[in-house]
Amino acid sequence: MRHNRGVTSILTATDVKQDTVLVGAVDVARAALVDEVGEAMAGEHIATVMEGERLATHTFACLNPAYVGWQWAVTVARAPRAKTVTISEVILLPGPEALVAPEWVPWSARVQPGDLSPGDVLPTPADDARLVAGLTGADDLESVASRSPLQPGSWEIGLGRVRVLSPIGRDDAADRWVEGEYGPSSAMAKQATLDCTTCGFMLPMDGPMGQQFAVCANEMSPADGHVVALTYGCGAHSEALPSPSETPLAEDPAVVDVVEDVDADVVEDVDADVDADVVEESVEDTAPASDADETAPTADDPAAT
Repeated sequence: MRHNRGVTSILTATDVKQDTVLVGAVDVARAALVDEVGEAMAGEHIATVMEGERLATHTFACLNPAYVGWQWAVTVARAPRAKTVTISEVILLPGPEALVAPEWVPWSARVQPGDLSPGDVLPTPADDARLVAGLTGADDLESVASRSPLQPGSWEIGLGRVRVLSPIGRDDAADRWVEGEYGPSSAMAKQATLDCTTCGFMLPMDGPMGQQFAVCANEMSPADGHVVALTYGCGAHSEALPSPSETPLAEDPAVVDVVEDVDADVVEDVDADVDADVVEESVEDTAPASDADETAPTADDPAAT
């Protein structure tokens, strides 16, 4: 028996002429299957398919609980002008509803950002579209021109780097950064009232990326040391001002002592129509007694005699 996991569908019919002997050899095929896997694993006959001249395959249901939806395929054949059927092979194939492993993906396509660990090496393909040949020296000018799609005016001096970012590579990076944690669509940026364009902690970047990105240098910001979009923002902006609720109580005009803050000129603004007698009487009632009044004897005082 051969267990074939690479086949993803059951065999399909062809235009080969039907062979009556092979098509009728269901019992022969089943006997070979039972001899190979046992009676408990062999299910009912499903179909017969002609694979070629004097070559056919009988399929049977698989009763193994670990292979639900799979089918046994028993291939039979016969020699020219012979009536004897022989068994070619017995294999297990996945049926239309079988649970199979996902399609194999190369490791280079499976690696995702964040998978690289210390000591790992991730080779870069020679034809990586994100990179183009860099101008490393005058002697390399002709060879670079033959390998790089960029025009001479767009060459970037590699300074020892054989390849530099291509426009595709720059665009890919810009898209990731704008849509990432430090872009304008992040939750932090949406809650901020000021963006990095006007922040004193923003370190400008050179080159084409500097028109859209910078580096944050504020240790209190969640983006400290990271590349941020100029349209990003956070609460640690250099020009952020305290809210009114954070104003000290002593400086709040609403709680100033009104007694100490009364201006002397206010007294002069008292209505001039107030009766002068009333004012004078009020002054006499509140004025303290003089020293003479306190010591002068009265007629009822014995000291007066």
